Amino acid sequence: MNVWIDQDLCTGDAQCVEICPEIFVLHDDGHSCRSHVREVGTSGFTPDGEPVLRAAQGRAQVPRELRAAVAEAADYCPGACIFTDG
Repeated sequence: MNVWIDQDLCTGDAQCVEICPEIFVLHDDGHSCRSHVREVGTSGFTPDGEPVLRAAQGRAQVPRELRAAVAEAADYCPGACIFTDG
């Protein structure tokens, strides 16, 4: 399963980060604050502070043990911006 966030829909409420911080991170680029996905076990950011997966089409693989949490995050997202392909 892969997960990604449509940045045009993200409201920056960070409910996904509260539900599944292993996958979702919040990033403030100085203009807006939005959630991004990351691979499990990484910080999710480059040394200059940019979200790593922005360059990888913003997709992260979700381990089996986190799939329910990612689905819950998508269900509770006020911007309906979290998508999965599995």
